[in-house]
Amino acid sequence: MSAGLPSALHPDLGPGAELFAAGAWWEAHEAWEAVWMTSQDDERHFVQGLILLAAALHKRWYHGSVTHRNYHKALVHLAHLPDEYGGVDLRRLRQEVWEALDQEGLRPALRSPSG
Repeated sequence: MSAGLPSALHPDLGPGAELFAAGAWWEAHEAWEAVWMTSQDDERHFVQGLILLAAALHKRWYHGSVTHRNYHKALVHLAHLPDEYGGVDLRRLRQEVWEALDQEGLRPALRSPSG
């Protein structure tokens, strides 16, 4: 896994996290699908939230959608989790994605609370 990713992040999420940080949101979404299919409980909410955040960014910057529907759906899943989950600062991630939906060129990333 890349040195920039949270050390506690599940290794199977690493490739998607790197794609997400690079702005390859559809590809990140696809990379996380296999993990989502085998996840349960909180882990499933976490991965579903990540997938929906990636979808929100993809739809915004590749399809021009300004409704942010997928962002709000992601919040429903992430609301089941503490502000830090799987080594990721979810509060910061939600904020970075919200800002990136409004300002082209921003690249949110999965970061640890100390990162």
